[in-house]
Amino acid sequence: MPIMSIISCKIMQDEIIWILESDSSIDEIIVVDNENIREFVEKLDKVNLQYKVLSLEDISSLPEIKIECKKYTVLVHLMELGLHRSPKELKIKVYETIKTLTPFSSGILLFYGLCGNVLGDVEKDFQRSSISCPVRILKDKDHRIVDDCIGATVGGVKNYLRILKSVSDAGTYLFTPMYSKGWKELFDMNRLNKDPAKALKLMKKTHEMIGYKRVAKINTGLKYTENFDASIREFADLFGFEILEFDDGNQEIFKDCYHELKMEL
Repeated sequence: MPIMSIISCKIMQDEIIWILESDSSIDEIIVVDNENIREFVEKLDKVNLQYKVLSLEDISSLPEIKIECKKYTVLVHLMELGLHRSPKELKIKVYETIKTLTPFSSGILLFYGLCGNVLGDVEKDFQRSSISCPVRILKDKDHRIVDDCIGATVGGVKNYLRILKSVSDAGTYLFTPMYSKGWKELFDMNRLNKDPAKALKLMKKTHEMIGYKRVAKINTGLKYTENFDASIREFADLFGFEILEFDDGNQEIFKDCYHELKMEL
């Protein structure tokens, strides 16, 4: 039974759902049970995709992978968003997860980019190891690993640099729909202060010191995350930011990398 495992930051769950909806050849979807999947499975339900939620212990009892079997399974393992606050910890967790899923995978696709320059050698590292399945990471059409999820969403390194250059005169947050929902978790407001009001005050002061003045809405064309406009407006109003908008979001990199690995299986 060929199994493609997708290991992803939960910020890219919408792109995963788009892949799952777009590929009619998928016979089975398995979601690894953890604290990051609640919103994801709710969205799967809304689009009427059938799936199983299994613990890692349950997955270990899956039948032995047989490449000649025509049944095709996609297994999704969502990782904690907060790992981005520590690139070294992110690398450790991603590598551990790859090693855990290898016995049950025909191939592993990482919905990650360089992420602080810690995942750039992941393909080479596991190519040199004794694991039996290919490991791939998101790359653009120029075969360059994307910088991060925003870089993947806007089509790769060149366009990402163009967007960053266009907003280089002032600090600017780039928000996809999931970023607009997950920014509190990403910034870990509780770490700043247990009192929400004080945490917000500290964050505002940090913005003033660093020079952040804007939030840019990256339109992806995906509608799985609701109330994108309202979430952007709420964030902007909270910090007194100007709102910009870019229509550069697309699913090309996710689609191409997924199909390339699928062809290998």
